[in-house]
Amino acid sequence: MHRRTKQLFAGSAALAAALALPAIAQDRPESILPPGFGEPATPAPQPTVPSPQPSASSPRPEASGPSESAGVEIVDSLSPLEAVAVAPAPQVEFPATARRDPRFAGTLDPVDVGLGASAWGSMSGKSLQIVMRRMDTPLASRWAHIGLRNALLAKAASPFGVNPYDWAAERAWLLLRMGEADAARLLVASVDSDRFTPKMKQVALQSALASSDPSAMCALEDSLSKVEPRVSSLVSAICASLSGEAERAAADIEAARRRGRVGAIDLALADKVVGAGAETARAVTIEWEPVDRLNSWRYGLATATAMMPPERLVNASSLQMRAWLARAPMFPASQRIPHARTAAALGVFSSQALIDVYSSAYDATDPDELGSTDAWQLRLAFIGKDQDARLDAMRKLWGNSQGSFDRMAAHVLLSRAARRIAPTADLESDSVDIVASLLAGGFDREAARWAGTIGDLDDQQADAVWAMLALGAPAGTAITIDAGRIDDFADRDQSEGKQRTALLIAGLAGLGRIDPATAGRLNREYSLGLGAETSWTRLIDGAMRRRQSGTAMVLAASALQGREFDEVGPMYLFHAVNALRRTGQDYLARMIAAEALARA
Repeated sequence: MHRRTKQLFAGSAALAAALALPAIAQDRPESILPPGFGEPATPAPQPTVPSPQPSASSPRPEASGPSESAGVEIVDSLSPLEAVAVAPAPQVEFPATARRDPRFAGTLDPVDVGLGASAWGSMSGKSLQIVMRRMDTPLASRWAHIGLRNALLAKAASPFGVNPYDWAAERAWLLLRMGEADAARLLVASVDSDRFTPKMKQVALQSALASSDPSAMCALEDSLSKVEPRVSSLVSAICASLSGEAERAAADIEAARRRGRVGAIDLALADKVVGAGAETARAVTIEWEPVDRLNSWRYGLATATAMMPPERLVNASSLQMRAWLARAPMFPASQRIPHARTAAALGVFSSQALIDVYSSAYDATDPDELGSTDAWQLRLAFIGKDQDARLDAMRKLWGNSQGSFDRMAAHVLLSRAARRIAPTADLESDSVDIVASLLAGGFDREAARWAGTIGDLDDQQADAVWAMLALGAPAGTAITIDAGRIDDFADRDQSEGKQRTALLIAGLAGLGRIDPATAGRLNREYSLGLGAETSWTRLIDGAMRRRQSGTAMVLAASALQGREFDEVGPMYLFHAVNALRRTGQDYLARMIAAEALARA
């Protein structure tokens, strides 16, 4: 165990601590990243990026080195006569004033998303990269996913000791693993493509595939032979086809076929994309029967040609890949609804985005068949003739959910409709779902209005509503939070190992809603271990003290790995919520803590 140093986040001690992150998640999803990217490369010194000057061009930063060094067989697809006739494309030079500072790559203002002006502070970029690279997805918390996405997209100055281009690549790669195809693409697009490092090129290729957009690979065509030699000729063929160069596209495909370095299905899918290009007249039949799994290449090229992969492969794929599919506009909304629900439960889709998919399905459905659809029930949940009609539709949608993960999707779907329900104890049987729906959509003030009904509810409903509001309601809400009320909750808690009680106490302590003496007594009484110290707790507590909001968010997310909250220990929830609250992210901290009780 390393001793505490004055600079906790600098040097080898920080790296060792980062390597000792909590191993919470199970069933690590198979990486879709090309071999080599996951291996730490020798870092390049951070480039100095001067302020743009009209008379000078910005210097090119030193690249971190390709992750693969395999040789590339060069096959000229043009005859000597054709080669002479084709002039090289002119090199496009960016004026210095058009250059974007890679240290501030991103799309969101860090202040607007609650991170402040210095999200990473003095945190070592190497340590953060290790944390992010080791993170298993999905996260147990939808709200932690949302907070992490915002932190990764923020235009905050990159941390020290890391190449800013590789830092952007690491962020985009984590976004892809979270199911955030569009967010990753936006981040990649915020970096000047002619300055891409090998890692950035690899992630840009993955982003193009996740977005079902082969044309986005063409900006990388000339350099892929060094970083992705197995598919470089296929990408060249696709880009030639999209440019109307049918003969060169066909020649590149045949060259790849002769080499035999690419599997039959992967080559056939590339050939199909080539066939979709101009003047190729190529017809390709895709044989899915021998295929046992989807990877990013197969997903990206199949969906780019509006071919839905077989259901067995889609169902066996990761939740994140299904979130990619949710935003693929080439498929009917009715086909995307199950995947859109997955995306909403993960945090990729907002409530409004999920409603939009249902609305599109509603518009495309024959009026004679609407009555039996969930899209019709969703419409009634919003515009039913009275509250009883709206509630009846909401009950059907809540009841149709399969398991706790899908139940979360139903809560997200109905969060806006729940705002129209007037709080009353007469809705005792619906109160838990209504409050959970409101908090799933982030409507904390509307949820707090239900605090007045708790005293009139039966114990089971009262405990569930009280726990969610004790954690999620804004400060000042009239709700009793003391040791006696917590003990009453614990006495009636039927969860395994009293997991709900443990998460409740951890959340309340982290939010500062119970005093230290009460927290200490409950911690000892229920053997929660909230005060245990590990390498991870020292890291996140240090980030909290230094007000490093972005660092705190990344470390909090690392503690919430896993599909459900039963995989999250109370110690990790306590430190995560406490760090977020004390770095100016109180809203996120409350939503994460309340979600833990809603889903546990």
